[in-house]
Amino acid sequence: MLDLCQLIFGAVIDLLRSRATLEAEILVLRQQINVLRRRNPKRLRFGSIDRLILGGVCRLFPKTYETLAIVRPDTVIRWHRAGFSLYWRWKSRRRCGRPIVPLEIRRLIREVSIANPLWGAPRIHGELLKLGIDVGQTSVAKYMARRRGPPSQGWKTFLRNHADGIVAMDLFVVPTISFRLLFGLLIMGYGRRQILWLGVTAHPTAEWIANQLTEACGWEQTPRYLIRDRDRAYAEIFVRRVRSIGIRDRPTSPRSPWQNAYAERLIGSIRRECVDYIVVFGERHLRHVLLSYMDYYNALRTHLSLNKDAPVPRGAERVGTIVCRPILGGLHHQYARI
Repeated sequence: MLDLCQLIFGAVIDLLRSRATLEAEILVLRQQINVLRRRNPKRLRFGSIDRLILGGVCRLFPKTYETLAIVRPDTVIRWHRAGFSLYWRWKSRRRCGRPIVPLEIRRLIREVSIANPLWGAPRIHGELLKLGIDVGQTSVAKYMARRRGPPSQGWKTFLRNHADGIVAMDLFVVPTISFRLLFGLLIMGYGRRQILWLGVTAHPTAEWIANQLTEACGWEQTPRYLIRDRDRAYAEIFVRRVRSIGIRDRPTSPRSPWQNAYAERLIGSIRRECVDYIVVFGERHLRHVLLSYMDYYNALRTHLSLNKDAPVPRGAERVGTIVCRPILGGLHHQYARI
């Protein structure tokens, strides 16, 4: 840096000197260079300042290439090109580009794209804007989950969309205090595992079952499909009633209770949580017990398949004093705030 300052100061002084003095000085400098070249035949080393001065001056005044004695003109040109490359690399350096998307938002974009395969980047971008997340649409497209084929819904979504139009029914046996057998009829909806009807009789005829189905489903909001087993109680009268209502009857295969798994599972819950702990006196008593359990099951009892919610949605209570109310004589309890 000191050499550069001395050079600039010398150039300013030379502007005030006569031409003859400058020519004499140039002659002396050339002779000194000849002496240095004879004493130092090895290759000389140049610093960055030396290269900058020689390359810049020779670029501005091309005729000065002829005066170069300790370096080749091609070397000076190579220095100039290297300086040009460094200059534009500095001009093209990365300043402040697009901000980095946080990891939480990237995970959210991926989860949304996986959960909604029919959504594209504009749709997901709109949802993020409604959530107060300011991110570009191109960033959303970048962090979406990649798919090999066209978007398609999953089997879980497909089955849930058709579950509201399916009901299942089955008969179960309950012994009384006098060892008589009573038959309970269960009708449940697949949508939210809700009990639609619980009937009790000592003689389950086809006409009685058809009447119970009509009262449970009605004539206006009938289900699309009915799943049942091949019990002989479902005789021709029942089949005709089902067809007249507009329900498609789908009996299960012989000896295949797993094909009506939801109804079988619910009957098991009724036994384990209710009738196995009660001595039934008669048909009226059993009907009262089953209706009480149906109210508890639909409105209060939480289910794993419903994300710990009841078939009839039950809101969370956060304010008030917790009280306990017995159900089925204390067999179960309801906890609520008042």
